[in-house]
Amino acid sequence: MIEINKNYNESNLETLKRIPNNTIDLTITSPPYGTLRDYENEDYLCSKDFEELGKELYRTTKQGGVVVWVEGDSVKDGNESGTSFYHALMMKKFGFNLFDTMIYFKNGGLNSGANNSYVQKFEYMFVFSKGKPKTTNIIEDRLNLHTKPRKKKKRNPNGTFRIQDVITKETGKRYNIWSINTGHSHSTKDKFAFEHPAIFPEELVNDHIISWSNEGDLVYDCFMGSGTTAKMSIINNRNWIGSEISSEYCNIIEERVKKALEEKRKEKDLQAQTLFGTQK
Repeated sequence: MIEINKNYNESNLETLKRIPNNTIDLTITSPPYGTLRDYENEDYLCSKDFEELGKELYRTTKQGGVVVWVEGDSVKDGNESGTSFYHALMMKKFGFNLFDTMIYFKNGGLNSGANNSYVQKFEYMFVFSKGKPKTTNIIEDRLNLHTKPRKKKKRNPNGTFRIQDVITKETGKRYNIWSINTGHSHSTKDKFAFEHPAIFPEELVNDHIISWSNEGDLVYDCFMGSGTTAKMSIINNRNWIGSEISSEYCNIIEERVKKALEEKRKEKDLQAQTLFGTQK
């Protein structure tokens, strides 16, 4: 057994070995991208470790649970690594369904194209599921262009047409390409978190947590990094577990968790005061 709502300063395989079968509702993570970032432990995710990691994630994920794997590819001598595709195909081999291939468009940051290529502005967000996803709280915030009641021509099975009244809601399901603001004051307001070289944007993590889990569910991040997954789990009333091998980054995680818990406590106190005042 393992204690929840805690980050573990160890390799993810050490943590996963202590987690029982079918325990985790949602994993959301972003592994080190080869040499794209100057991590303290650059070889943290070696190819020889990935197979064991993927199998452990499958074992510990609940039936219907989801793994969101956010990854970009490193480039060397004009040749992209293709590691993201390799990982996606291997996760299918381990038993996961590739439920959706989403795009994270980075609206911010550096805008230089390397090796005379087009400017690289996106990463993949592979959404894997263990069987059919048990939770799909799809966000509907895309503004529809035509919302006034109108008539639309529909074809009948015999080839003739009929006129149908159409009423469209003001908002529809979000597309699977997410434009996320990144960089200082966008990825997070926690300035000290930028001591980590690659912060998970809070908006991205928040929206995946909302989409694939419910309150009280257990969320895991096997590369906890700066602690964004823990913070957004706390904010959204989810339980969480993290693994981070770097003690330096664990200090950042601890600070962000403390801050999130304090803000959550203040929020509950304010709600209680409001309720008490209403009852009076």
